[in-house]
Amino acid sequence: MKKLTLLLMLGAMLLSGVSFAQEKKDDEGYKFTIVKELPVTSVKDQNRAGTCWCYSGLGFIEAELLRMGKGEYDLSEMYIVSKTYGDRAKAAVRTHGDVSFSQGGSFYDVIYGMKHFGLVPESEMRPGAAYGDTLSDHGELSAITDAIVEAIAKKDHKKLQTDADGNTMWLKAINSVHDIYLGSCPQQFSYKGISYTPQSFYNSLGLNADDYISITSYTHHPFYEKFVLEIQDNWRWGLSYNVPLDEMMEIFDYAIDHGYTIAWGSDVSEPGFRNNIKNGFCVLPDLEANAQVGSDMARWTGLSTAERSKESQNKPTPQRWVSQRERQIAYDNWETTDDHGMLIYGKAKDQIGNEYYMVKNSWGKYGKYDGMFYCSKAFARYKTMNILVHKDGIPKEIKKKLGIK
Repeated sequence: MKKLTLLLMLGAMLLSGVSFAQEKKDDEGYKFTIVKELPVTSVKDQNRAGTCWCYSGLGFIEAELLRMGKGEYDLSEMYIVSKTYGDRAKAAVRTHGDVSFSQGGSFYDVIYGMKHFGLVPESEMRPGAAYGDTLSDHGELSAITDAIVEAIAKKDHKKLQTDADGNTMWLKAINSVHDIYLGSCPQQFSYKGISYTPQSFYNSLGLNADDYISITSYTHHPFYEKFVLEIQDNWRWGLSYNVPLDEMMEIFDYAIDHGYTIAWGSDVSEPGFRNNIKNGFCVLPDLEANAQVGSDMARWTGLSTAERSKESQNKPTPQRWVSQRERQIAYDNWETTDDHGMLIYGKAKDQIGNEYYMVKNSWGKYGKYDGMFYCSKAFARYKTMNILVHKDGIPKEIKKKLGIK
């Protein structure tokens, strides 16, 4: 009888152990529950080109067309890139090199570009097509154009040479290089049996460039006013509305909840991004979390900083919720930099309740979720440089404060 009782007790303990082990295994890793997901077009690949601003900007416009019931479009990044590179070269020369010339850009380049140059379908100007590829590689292109711009912008030319029609020779050279490497920008084309120019194609889509608003949050300029965000790739000096941090995050949530996607410019140099993006998430773990007696956080806060950082790569952990002041210090100290443009199109939660945004990237089908990932709200709060959103994706009270109708 004692043996039977002992065996039964041992069996119960083993079963309990198996159950506990299974429960622990199931609890490992990140598990995301989608709260809201908006339609977007397919993931693209910028490959070896610093054109995230255009891929994310046009991805945002494509999502806008879906929202507007216009159907699915695949718009040509290289058309906007070519026009933008040419304008940036002119700006660099006019300022004697004080405006940097590089592959980077801003969301405003896309908005400005579609308003002034129009849009064309991807089929009319594909990446890499000029050199027999299907993806961009702008290394050689930039080596040539960088040298031309530097030779003109940073030398003491008393007078720049022009042709018989008054066209600047160096700019003709730049445009020729762009035509060779990016392809010639179409003047007229046919799409679904209708003839268009880039401008008439843009007009046919029903978009209004003036409907799109850039939002940021920093204290070195007054709130509820516009200012030129001081980053090198904002070379067109596009204006952003400045709002308090909590209100910027309110715009994030309001926009998604009401069907509006967000073009998202962010610093991605944080370990919470670099260490985890392949696994489909980025986080801002609270490495200085205060212990709360009786909660699961008590065990978490007993770890060292290095252990907390490592654990955050394996399972959800408490997130760092930065203040407006902390955000400003990171910007002023160059800890927060203008790194990457992406598209936010949804909201989700992990298994311990942390909130996330669903992000479409432009690195092809990279990582666990084939080109998309989950960004913790805490990370976005800290590292967002600016966002672009339709004006109706902004809460009415905030629009009123900004004077937006």
